[in-house]
Amino acid sequence: MATQSPFPFLDTLFEKLGAGLQPPAWAVEETHQRLVLLINHVLMQEPEAQARLARQAGRVTEARWRMFSIRVAATPAGLLEVAPATGTPDLTLTLTEESPWALAQATLRGDKPPVRIEGDVQLAAEVNWLVDNLRWDMEEDLSRLMGDAPAHALMQGVRGMGQALRQFVGARPGGGAA
Repeated sequence: MATQSPFPFLDTLFEKLGAGLQPPAWAVEETHQRLVLLINHVLMQEPEAQARLARQAGRVTEARWRMFSIRVAATPAGLLEVAPATGTPDLTLTLTEESPWALAQATLRGDKPPVRIEGDVQLAAEVNWLVDNLRWDMEEDLSRLMGDAPAHALMQGVRGMGQALRQFVGARPGGGAA
């Protein structure tokens, strides 16, 4: 059952802004590069993920949502690189949920968003494995910056807020709680 946004004007505003405001190409390219750097940072912490991606070297995956899209290719090192926008990707993943509100709710509940998958089945299986098993250990990264104890305390607070938010979303009408 689709959950409607309590603020339908926000969905409309987001749609109108997205259609009218397009960032410059350099900003989009830089955002893609930074996103790939973050994903590679997480991948480098998981040797199994790198081994799985290395087997898919050269394969291109495109992810889409509304007017946003990004193409990435697996490298022989088991990492990702931004792929050119030319040619047909081996795998296309399209988020079918249009509402940012509904996507946020699904994420907070721990649900996977609805995705339309087109293309290579083996590559899709590897991407699904990465989504299911790859986790960013933010506490470890923070501990390098601020020390173990402050990083642990900060992450405990963040986890507590996240849990409270999940309970709030789950307890709302249509939020998924029985």
